[in-house]
Formats: sequence, structure tokens, C-alpha cells
Amino acid sequence: MTRDPSAVPGSPAWWAARPTAPAPRRGRPPADVGRMVDAALRLIDQVGIQALTLRMLADDLQSGTATLYRHFAGKDELLALVVDKILGEVRVAPEEIKGLDWRAAVELAADAFHRTLRRHPNALPLLVAQVPVGPNGLANRERTLGMLLGYGFPEPLAARAFTAIGHYVVGFAIQQHGPGAPSPEEQPHLRDYYRSLDPAAYPATTAAADDLTNVTLDEEFRFGLRLLLDGLESAKGDAEEV
Repeated sequence: MTRDPSAVPGSPAWWAARPTAPAPRRGRPPADVGRMVDAALRLIDQVGIQALTLRMLADDLQSGTATLYRHFAGKDELLALVVDKILGEVRVAPEEIKGLDWRAAVELAADAFHRTLRRHPNALPLLVAQVPVGPNGLANRERTLGMLLGYGFPEPLAARAFTAIGHYVVGFAIQQHGPGAPSPEEQPHLRDYYRSLDPAAYPATTAAADDLTNVTLDEEFRFGLRLLLDGLESAKGDAEEV
């Protein structure tokens, strides 16, 4: 398959054109692309996306940038593979779901996704650049959609549920754990600021100052997820009545 030079790294066209394995080169041992991507993610965890360069990665691998350019046309291609690497870390074994009702199964899958994203806060902005359609992204989509269909969700609702849950988990992780996200230590300062506001101008905010700032991120995540599941339960019931 001829590679489309106009395909944006990470796009469906780019993944479709990407070879499944690097072409062998005479006189050169095959490079381990997986090791390069692993090292790139580790460096992103340490220094962030913007600070990562191919030169930095080459130094970390004790290699040269020419070796990297034999596999990646540039940093954007490397980052597309990093995204798929992160999605490959989401683990939900079939035996974990067996015997659970659909709400518990979806909550378990969402928790696994959220935990994975929390391990890589510096990489979170990459998750919003494109719809993830690499091998691991497709595997996650297939697993979750298959699970929802297996619990009796009609295809249109299963598709919408998958998208809504994914958007919620990614959005929450980026806002609460991504670069620049507020730390838990800032909550008392935020509470004091809300309390200091003019209650005549902000009566609701000053009254709810404590409640706005005393909930842990885990509690906040679970509360929002359960609200989403309540809505899906209602939609599923409506679909079953039709």
C-alpha cells in the first residue's frame, strides 16, 4: 500500500497506510519501534510533550536521530504511536466483568481507563487531538461496544454510550489531572476565596463554598460517572419499551 503523504499522523488514512512492521534493511538489525515509543512516553511523563524532541529521544536510546527518522517522518508520527501505546495500557479482563450487571461492568471499564490516563498526566492533551483509531484504540472500542451490545444495548445507543463515557473520562482527566490542573492543596485557598466574595453578588457561590471544595477527585469522578450511567439506564429502558 502506498503511503499517502497528506495523511495526518494518527488519522484513519495514516493508520491505514502505515506498515504493520518496519521494512528490513540490509546490514542493519531491525529497530524496535515499540522500545522507541516506550521511551518517548517515559520522557513525556518526565518533561512534557513540548519539551520532548527526537534528539532527546535519540540520546535516551543511545542512538542517532537518523535511526528515528527511518521510522517516523517527524515528532507528530511518534506522538500518534504514543497515544495508541497509552490506550494499550487499559486493561479489562473478561473474567473481571463476568457476572457483573451492565452498570458495574461499565463502571469498572471507565475506572480502568481513568487510572491509565492518570498515570500519564503530561500526555493527556494528545487524547483530544484526534479520534484514536490505532490498533489499541480500535481494540478498546471493540471491547466496550461488544460489552454494551452483550448487555442488550441496541447498536445506536451502544455507540452513543461509548462516545459519552469516553468523552467524560478523557475530559475529566484533562481538567483535573492534565498539565496546569489545580492540585488538591489549592482547594482550601479556593474555598477561602469563595467565602470572601460578596454574598449579595454571589449568594449561591458563597453558600456552597465548602461543598464546592471539599470533595475528593475520586468522589467527583464517581459522582459524575454515576449520573451518566443513570441517564444511560433511562435511555436503555426507553429503547427496550419500543
